[in-house]
Amino acid sequence: MHNGIVILDFGSQYTQLIARRIREQNVFSAIVPFHTPADEIRGMTPRGLILSGGPSSVFEQGAPRCSPEVFRLGVPVLGLCYGLQLMAHELGGRVRPATRREYGRAQLDIVTAESALLAGLPPAIPVWNSHGDEVQELPQGFRTVGRTANAVAAIEDASRGLYALQFHPEVHHTPDGPRILRNFVFDICKACADWTPASFITETVKRVGERVGDGHAVCALSGGVDSSVAATLVDQAIGARLTCIFVDNGVLRKDEFKSILPLLREQLKLNVIGVEASARFLAKLAGVTDPEQKRRIIGNEFIRVFEEEARRRGPIEYLVQGTLYPDVIESVAVKGPSATIKSHHNVGGLPADMNLELIEPLRDLFKDEVRRVGRELGLPERILKRQPFPGPGLAIRILGEVTAERLEILREADAVLLDEIRREGLYDKVWQSFALLLPIRSVGVMGDQRTYAYTIAIRCVTSEDGMTADWAPLPHELLGRLSNRIVNEVRGVNRVVYDISSKPPSTIEWE
Repeated sequence: MHNGIVILDFGSQYTQLIARRIREQNVFSAIVPFHTPADEIRGMTPRGLILSGGPSSVFEQGAPRCSPEVFRLGVPVLGLCYGLQLMAHELGGRVRPATRREYGRAQLDIVTAESALLAGLPPAIPVWNSHGDEVQELPQGFRTVGRTANAVAAIEDASRGLYALQFHPEVHHTPDGPRILRNFVFDICKACADWTPASFITETVKRVGERVGDGHAVCALSGGVDSSVAATLVDQAIGARLTCIFVDNGVLRKDEFKSILPLLREQLKLNVIGVEASARFLAKLAGVTDPEQKRRIIGNEFIRVFEEEARRRGPIEYLVQGTLYPDVIESVAVKGPSATIKSHHNVGGLPADMNLELIEPLRDLFKDEVRRVGRELGLPERILKRQPFPGPGLAIRILGEVTAERLEILREADAVLLDEIRREGLYDKVWQSFALLLPIRSVGVMGDQRTYAYTIAIRCVTSEDGMTADWAPLPHELLGRLSNRIVNEVRGVNRVVYDISSKPPSTIEWE
């Protein structure tokens, strides 16, 4: 890590948002669990630390606490919400249950003009609160620099580089939050805005080249944004010693294998081979209904295919994957107390005995950052604007067992959906749009006859990075056309529903 900000996560729903706000300033940020040892943090050579919020109270048994050494690493520390309460509690102050809890909008009154953290702000600003505890007595050396009507809201000990806010500067409901974070990152931490797509490419190509040396690698290439950018980066590092493999795993969209393979060869100018392996994947999935097991099976089988191809073309020592930061966060619970949401096939689904070393050049990036890197690399917009498609493919969009019949139904319904979304000019405006096959049948009437057929659910969401998402309010006329076409054109379906759930509390995919 170079010139960045380390975020210690205490379970806040906004932790990823803190990281994004820092990155928007062209400064790298990394999220680590709250219990990360101080020596490990020191080894990351950060410019500063941020303690996130969280749902806990410092009074709870087992409440998350960082090492006290964190406050003595010699770099500035900013505590947010729970981070403020923890800082005050650990350094000798007193925290108590709030006499009046604060949730939602409030006004911060700045009580001194001499605070570097709050410099350049008007005397009173709107902020967003979410806390049930409050600071009753400050630790020695601290002073109050901002208050709301009910609580101490901003404190600091500038001599030790310790700052804390009771509110959330990272959310849009705190309009001056970006200015406060800029003050911390640049004026207090003295970070430099040098984390750009160009610098990322230069550093990544150098790092991959040094690691691989004279070795060879295969790349799991699907034609999506992530794997295409990862492949192009590694190709710049090792050139002809990279072989890209596009696997037909049997759960791709309609005509995906035969249409995407030539596109990858022509537009990315990479050494790409196609491997038809649908039968072996579907055989492994037979009878499986648990979504986590599906992911593990597909992740494991992908690796076995790559290992076989590596032996056939060997010696090959490395496997390149387009793993992103959200994959890691959701799969291995790097957020401290947060639970694993799901095992991504390229993280939690990897076999323990794989004999290829992983290279994941995009592991620290969010999806929109990957697209910016791709544009810097000169990748065609046709690839950069492709909507995300999960590695386990249609296997996790068929709820329940994956069969040839169900795959055919879903492929046809999904093709109708994408055709209409493109006709409406919405494909590039939404994050994802896809169909799901539900494991239920319902009664219908078609041609004056009773039917008992499947239900198709449509999912269409807007998002910046996939970590949060809102359902897209599709025009009613479009929804009507979708229902009409799917029921009429796809045999085995007599009902279509639209998912209007946001993330959170739902996830984008159903499995």
